[in-house]
Amino acid sequence: MRIISGKYGRRRFDVPTNITARPTTDMARENLFNVLGNIVDFEGLTVLDLFAGTGAVGLEFASRGAHSVTCVEKAHTQYNFINKVVKLLNDEVTTVIRADVFRFIASCRQQFDIIFADPPYDLPQLPDLPQLILNSAIVKPGTLVIVEHSSNNDFSAMTQFVQRRTYGKVNFTIFKV
Repeated sequence: MRIISGKYGRRRFDVPTNITARPTTDMARENLFNVLGNIVDFEGLTVLDLFAGTGAVGLEFASRGAHSVTCVEKAHTQYNFINKVVKLLNDEVTTVIRADVFRFIASCRQQFDIIFADPPYDLPQLPDLPQLILNSAIVKPGTLVIVEHSSNNDFSAMTQFVQRRTYGKVNFTIFKV
């Protein structure tokens, strides 16, 4: 895993071989951050990374100046890996929570400026995930929600839809509250 830019830019970390996540590719992540950089200033933002996997997206936000980053990951191996990287970086803005994303969304009362969700592409609840997030207490006026998904999903009919970006087999749909 590589952090692309910012204060941790170009740092690389060996991902455990037994990790079950499908990490967002460097190319897709770099392009997403280029798009987001034209929409918002990362400095001082509160960010939520759901289905955090390796933590690459959340740590990218931290590297680029986010005020706080919360990574939610259920799998023990991924959770431990993200914590290890946070400690190696001596990162003080990233918090890692081991939890089920759906329970977290239902119980969390903190609101975020940006919410990124990278669920497994075969997750049965994926078609309902954007609306679940957008209807929850974790969003506020102006929150950007980014959902990574396969080409099998099309969220363009949703009222909060802003744009969809495709990089190879990776699709990002951006919503704004």
